[in-house]
Amino acid sequence: MHTIRIAIEVLFSSGAGRNAESLAIFGEFRRLLNRGEIRAAEKINGTWQVNAWVKQGILLGFRIGELAASGETDATTGSLSFVDKDTYPARHFTVADRVRVVPGGSSVREGAYVAPSVVCMPPMYINVGAYVDEGTMVDSHALVGSCAQVGKRVHLSAAAQVGGVLEPINASPVIIEDDVLVGGNCGIYEGTLVQSRAVLGSGVILTRSTPVYDLVRGEVLRATATAPLTIPEGAVVVPGSRPVQKGKGLEWGLSLYTPVIVKYRDEKTEKSVELEDLLR
Repeated sequence: MHTIRIAIEVLFSSGAGRNAESLAIFGEFRRLLNRGEIRAAEKINGTWQVNAWVKQGILLGFRIGELAASGETDATTGSLSFVDKDTYPARHFTVADRVRVVPGGSSVREGAYVAPSVVCMPPMYINVGAYVDEGTMVDSHALVGSCAQVGKRVHLSAAAQVGGVLEPINASPVIIEDDVLVGGNCGIYEGTLVQSRAVLGSGVILTRSTPVYDLVRGEVLRATATAPLTIPEGAVVVPGSRPVQKGKGLEWGLSLYTPVIVKYRDEKTEKSVELEDLLR
């Protein structure tokens, strides 16, 4: 791993263009991404750390790639055609990969790791640099953005959006830890960290500028200059609102959206998510 890291860092910093050497090095780099042997961020001694050199390698792929057509539109097979950088074609899975890709227009880009037993419901999309771990379901119209890290047994419900954070290269991507349930139409953006076993109710939006009101612990959670917005382990978050306290907003009786932690996972919550296992 040390050798490929040095090679990527040298190519990225030197501004190297497309040639046989850069394509060969990038090809090996992409293969390691596909296998999950390298990733944009990983948990080390309990703390998530960004691997900036991996992001450099992904950006290098865009630099040296050229537009190319791939796939064919076929009324019989239902396959789609694409025009994209030839360094990032659509991935093709086999039975040996043990990834369930249900027919219907889904796409996974090369350079994304999708673990065995992941279920992909149509149409969904997983972008380059993403890491999707075992037992996770990516439901219809869900998006896993570039470099997003999704743990084991996560359910990304229909139309959930997990934003990508590719640049700046040292910025933490969106991270969703193990056993998280993300409800329909949720949006998780700008490096937000959702810790294990949390439940996000339908329609919850999380960004760096979003304060989260924890009614259980009496705290207001915010991102800082050095840390992302973090949803605590086992928190159950639902959409809420808070009144505007001054100016025309107060005069007109307006309220602003805010996520609210209403409880932490209990036996009742566990029973409500047991059906997720039946879908895998």
